[in-house]
Amino acid sequence: MDMLNPNGFQVDETAGTNERIASTVAAIVQPRVERHSHIGIVTEISGGGARIQVDGAALRALGQDPDPSVALSGQVGSQVKLEVGKRWLLANVRNLKAGDVGDVVLADIDFLGEGDEDEQSGKLVNFKRGITCYPIPGNRVFPVTGEDLKQMFAADERAHIEIGTVYPTKDVRGALYIDAMLGKHFALLGSTGTGKSTSAALIMHRICDMAPEGHIVMIDPHGEYSAAFKGYGELFNVDNLAMPYWLMNFEEHCEVMLTSQGSDRQADADILAKCLLHARSKNRVAEGLTKLTVDSPIPYTLTDLSNAIQNEMGILNKATDTAPYMRLKTKIDELKADPRYSFMFSGMLVADSMSTFISKIFRLPAKGKPISIVDVSGVPSDITSVVVAVLSRLVFDYAIWSRNELQRPVLLVCEEAHRYVPADKTSSGQAVRKILERIAKEGRKYGVSLGLITQRPSDLAEGVLSQCGTIIAMRLNNERDQHFVKAAMPEGARGFLDVIPALRNRECIVCGEGVSIPIRVAFDDLEHSRRPASSDPMFSELWKQSGEEEAMVARVVKRWRAQGR
Repeated sequence: MDMLNPNGFQVDETAGTNERIASTVAAIVQPRVERHSHIGIVTEISGGGARIQVDGAALRALGQDPDPSVALSGQVGSQVKLEVGKRWLLANVRNLKAGDVGDVVLADIDFLGEGDEDEQSGKLVNFKRGITCYPIPGNRVFPVTGEDLKQMFAADERAHIEIGTVYPTKDVRGALYIDAMLGKHFALLGSTGTGKSTSAALIMHRICDMAPEGHIVMIDPHGEYSAAFKGYGELFNVDNLAMPYWLMNFEEHCEVMLTSQGSDRQADADILAKCLLHARSKNRVAEGLTKLTVDSPIPYTLTDLSNAIQNEMGILNKATDTAPYMRLKTKIDELKADPRYSFMFSGMLVADSMSTFISKIFRLPAKGKPISIVDVSGVPSDITSVVVAVLSRLVFDYAIWSRNELQRPVLLVCEEAHRYVPADKTSSGQAVRKILERIAKEGRKYGVSLGLITQRPSDLAEGVLSQCGTIIAMRLNNERDQHFVKAAMPEGARGFLDVIPALRNRECIVCGEGVSIPIRVAFDDLEHSRRPASSDPMFSELWKQSGEEEAMVARVVKRWRAQGR
């Protein structure tokens, strides 16, 4: 006989005491939240993904759900979850196509991770990246909810920065794990006009806010980031950089001072090596050094180098042509006389200022301004690559020679990276290409992180992009660039990367070590005072203005002729 307990639930009187207690407790406990109905089943499974069959009517009905995550579930670029025993397996939808029979939709999905199902609420809990148990054909497919996405995308306790909102949610924050992202390098890719510079500034500001005693060196080829970091970092350009020429190694000396090609270049290099070693050895800093080489960063004067070349040329028993000596002397005289090179080849830079220069560029100590913006837009184009090579090599060499000290990791960020590590190996600037490739391959071991920013990833040297553990891909309009990025990505992220051409401005796909799973993120708005000076000119407005053109042109010509600002 059935009877009612005090709580109003029916209890079987004939049941045993234990069963009666269990029945009562189960009735009192909040009943399990009803799931959404399943929308399809699994038909095929592979190692990294599966094919599912979805009811078209059910998929369209989801679009009316008030939960935006449920409404978008099942669409391309969104997520679904598969029932595997008492676990949920989550996957990203790569594509959709109509089935052969009835109102059926076929979809290919890429596995993202898995989690447990809470017995009381039915919600996803304990989400982990990677797959340990696979579905079998016939397993049911369900839409994801906003709560599921929070479990998937919410940042854990690791050190991280928040850069925006995860698609398709409105409140789940997209996070980058700093140690994983910087420890294995990162790349920010996007066609011009997609908000790449502003996004780069946002990421750098978030890192600086989190680590005010950090050490970041940013190479700025267009002078646009100085406006973004006023008061937040130290800004260097040709007016205050004061980078001594004697910091260059022999290969960098050759790029600056040798003008010949072919066999003549080798002859000139042999003469330069001998005379450079002689000039370095004359400095009192070199006294007591038993292993002095042409690469040793020992101060020397250009006059000593020029005199050494003159002496070599003047030896009477030399039965050789004087042309190589004259080429070197002429180039040195040009570097000394040209005011454009004074930031590097000034006679004022002969003092031993290596410690001071490294301290100010690497922010040692940072004093709350952890980033150095090195504006190379005013550097003559023929030595820009050498300036970047010297700065990059100093970062790497400092990390090597400070291994017995308290480690101070340095992040080197290169804007327009395709200019310095081009796919074309025959182009000039081999010194910077070699050092950046070496940092990409070995920097992680020495505490040097590399951040590459480029609008043409297909023009980057082969292998450099694949060394970047985290890829932040904004919209890429060029099909060749899209294929290049996809080839560098892990298999599970391919479905995400298919949407790269359809991304909006200031929206990106983040894949790799810096995130738990691949995510699509809309970047936060950045305060106007923190934005780089990279906005597009408004032709329709500017071409309506007129006045003072003569005075403006006169000022421009004056600066042009003076080769300065």
